[in-house]
Amino acid sequence: MSSHIVVTDELFFNEVRKYITDEQSLDMIRRAHDFAREKHEGQFRKSGDPYFSHALNVGYILATIQAGPQTISAGLLHDVMEDCGVPYEQIAELFDEDVANLVEGVTKIGNIQFKDEKEYLAANHRKIFIAMAKDIRVILIKLVDRLHNMRTLAFHTPEKQKKIASETLQVYAPIAHRLGLAEIKNELEDLSFMYLQPEKYREIAGLVEAKKAERQQIVDEMIEEIRQLLQEHNFHFRIFGRCKHLYSIYNKMVTKNKRFDEILDLYAIRIVTETELNCYEILGYIHAQYRPVNGRLKDYIAMPKMNMYQSLHTTILDKRGYIFEVQIRTEEMDDIAERGVAAHWSYKEGKYNSASEQKEIENKLGWFHDMITMMDEASLEHPTDFMNQIQKDIFEANVYVMTPKGRVIELPNGSTPIDFAYRVHTDVGHSMVGATVNGALVPINTKLKTGDVVNIRTSKQSTGPSEDWLKIARTATARSKIKAFLQKKENEDRAEVIAKGEKMLTEEVRKRGLDEKEYLDKSRYEGLYGQLGVNNYPELMYAIGIKSSSAAHVLDKVSNIRRPTLVDNDTLTSMFREREKKKKRIVAEGGVVVEGIDSMKVALAGCCMPVYGDPIVGYITKGFGVKVHRADCPNIINETSRLIDVQWDDSLDEHTYECWLRLDAVDRNFLISDIVTLLSQYKITITGLNSEVLPDKVNSYVEIRIKVKDNVQLQNVIDNMRKIDSIVSVSRIVK
Repeated sequence: MSSHIVVTDELFFNEVRKYITDEQSLDMIRRAHDFAREKHEGQFRKSGDPYFSHALNVGYILATIQAGPQTISAGLLHDVMEDCGVPYEQIAELFDEDVANLVEGVTKIGNIQFKDEKEYLAANHRKIFIAMAKDIRVILIKLVDRLHNMRTLAFHTPEKQKKIASETLQVYAPIAHRLGLAEIKNELEDLSFMYLQPEKYREIAGLVEAKKAERQQIVDEMIEEIRQLLQEHNFHFRIFGRCKHLYSIYNKMVTKNKRFDEILDLYAIRIVTETELNCYEILGYIHAQYRPVNGRLKDYIAMPKMNMYQSLHTTILDKRGYIFEVQIRTEEMDDIAERGVAAHWSYKEGKYNSASEQKEIENKLGWFHDMITMMDEASLEHPTDFMNQIQKDIFEANVYVMTPKGRVIELPNGSTPIDFAYRVHTDVGHSMVGATVNGALVPINTKLKTGDVVNIRTSKQSTGPSEDWLKIARTATARSKIKAFLQKKENEDRAEVIAKGEKMLTEEVRKRGLDEKEYLDKSRYEGLYGQLGVNNYPELMYAIGIKSSSAAHVLDKVSNIRRPTLVDNDTLTSMFREREKKKKRIVAEGGVVVEGIDSMKVALAGCCMPVYGDPIVGYITKGFGVKVHRADCPNIINETSRLIDVQWDDSLDEHTYECWLRLDAVDRNFLISDIVTLLSQYKITITGLNSEVLPDKVNSYVEIRIKVKDNVQLQNVIDNMRKIDSIVSVSRIVK
């Protein structure tokens, strides 16, 4: 795919006729060619060339990858809507709807209003992916369009060169890579590199050129040795040297912090043979003849990359100490390696159906299916959110793990079973209760590695993801789905609690025989909001529902509200002082304030063990005074009539509170030691500890009683315990 070829009409049509012979198809391409030439007449590029030369080059490159007649026609016409004002209907009438849809898809990618460059890029890139999801041929045309624009970028200003090159490197080259279009991807990267870092580009190009002859001789000698070896064993094969692209060399030098002469696969050889079996046999003979470099064997035949790439890779040392990367693959694999999706979608006369081909590509490209799924996420409405998700979950994915049925899932480094579960399906993530990796039960924060076989354990009784999962999930996909679930659950739970609060208020009104119309009127309670620390009626009902305020207390308050009368300041002062005298207020042990009680015993409940700062409520027991519970304690959750308002005393001197924690974990040596060490670091006193290994001999739990000064310190301890290796969950216990 040379950038130096001058494309003429004759060269273009000769390339098309190599694989398209159907007269109707050829006629469509001719008409598209002539129509585009006519419409672009009088338009010129920055280079001074007629604008149609760009359209002709796009059509020619599409023909070299054997695109179908509709795709080539759309490539020739891709700018006539935007630059020549040709409407969709005219293209559909002159050609067909398929061509018109492709041209419209390419045109829409470029047309967008934006506030700033960052938002423009994100929104524009999102449009690229949406267009690609609808019809992958759209992005094929757009990639080829960008490739030719990069080849002619020299005629733009330096500022525009850098802007276009940067966008190409960040978005278009990764798309080409994910589609397996190696030639296009490599050329886009090298051209971008040349404009973004011209000095580095020239430096590496000079190093490559300086050693070209010497390197070629070394490769040729190695090729001859391997050729003789394989001929002795009667293989049918092709063997040739492979050049490393400049940006690839530079990228390895930067990411691996190596000098030019340290890059392992500068000497590269490719062997193309007939069958998969031949590939493995050839690998065996090469390893028998040459010393393989440890850890450098990669089997992409058994586990293809997500862009359908298949090959065996090995790195060997020859007798002189030179290091070679050898790739071994079949002819079909080589075709896919070079042309990717285009190889699968090469035009075959009499067998072509765009809809079925699109579905086939979606099925073969796992990441493409994932990307389409991302389009449906309601939480990703902002384009920058969408682009961040695509960038992290698709472009940075390089860990290959499998489902038990052999489906390969590609994830970013550091991904966990949670990320895997949500990549399989949203419902699998929401109902996940555990995971096994390679047959062994593991914590859900385990980092997955290439080759792992992951099985997600689900349960219909699962309550769904917790907020802790957001700290574990690596992918934006999983995080967005967890957030959406938690937000929905919070809204549902809140609505349920508000309804419960309204019911409790109604019951209290009826119990007192009050007028329901008057006392269930929302406006009646507006004067209480400030006193009760709420902002509106739903918040008041929520407070009643969670029992941080009781319906009885609210009705007592609202019954005392009178219509304002004109009273002088002296009278108001006297009334206030009189009320304060009558007010009874005690501070019980543990720092709980109870108003209106002067003789009843008040104590913290031993079941839920409230800690300073927890939402609390008082419960009047029979004969044991007032027990102060956490507001969410299951032991008083259904009580309505014996609850009273209590609160923490802010003026209390420093005090400590006991509470029980339960830690669920995958059992291992020194687990208890690590827990105790962490608590000692935070100067936390331990007052009790129980631990047991479960019958499965894999999991265990630890119950531990500690002393803390408030719920802020407690939450800090819990958060840090969750970071201990093999801890799955940490929660407070209600005894």
